[in-house]
Amino acid sequence: MPPIHSSPYFQMDNPAILSLLRPTPGEKHRKPTSSSGGLLRMFKLFPMLTSGCKMVALLGRPRKPMLKDSATTGTIFGYRKGRVCLAIQDDPHSVPIFVIELPMLTSLLQREMASDIVRIALESETKTHKKKVLEEFVWAVLCNGRKMGYSIRRKQLSDDELHVMQLLRGVSMGAGVLPSPNDKETVTADGELTYMRARFERVVGSKDSEAFYMINPDSAASGPELSIFFRLTLLHT
Repeated sequence: MPPIHSSPYFQMDNPAILSLLRPTPGEKHRKPTSSSGGLLRMFKLFPMLTSGCKMVALLGRPRKPMLKDSATTGTIFGYRKGRVCLAIQDDPHSVPIFVIELPMLTSLLQREMASDIVRIALESETKTHKKKVLEEFVWAVLCNGRKMGYSIRRKQLSDDELHVMQLLRGVSMGAGVLPSPNDKETVTADGELTYMRARFERVVGSKDSEAFYMINPDSAASGPELSIFFRLTLLHT
């Protein structure tokens, strides 16, 4: 098992974790290239991208202001031949408030995206209302209405997950391929490390439910392409 770094939460005296909270001195942000398509369309194109492509397809500025300061950052990432992970942050520079490895392969999620609308639902059973929704650990995961299996929320970040968070700390939204954490090359035995990052509107429905709706950078789109739902069910004893 690879080394891990604690989170919620995470130990704040770890230099690697702390680096997420501040920009590197002299760090310059590359201007994103323009794109007329949605983030999910970019993510679906990954099997056709060449291995030399790194952090490609960063989206251009939206035609009208739509990224509120209160918007939440969501990142979906994983190796093509491995499982996909979901990370939720208050902003790209903050420590993730929720990280989970979903019980589905990256390739399967890409096929689901062929419908252009993806709804991921996480449901958990609890015996108490004392915990906040995102503090629950065991989740049943559904994608577009189909049950995928069960996952456990990360208490700690793995090296791969921390690597992705560090590389994307200056990215608000985009999709592409990242270098692997071990050899700094793009291709590994598990395939390329792909990611999709977007801003989400966080809606608290009740003390037992929350939803995250992707803010579409394409103003011509009719609605969110990706929605993530969290729901708790109280167990009666």
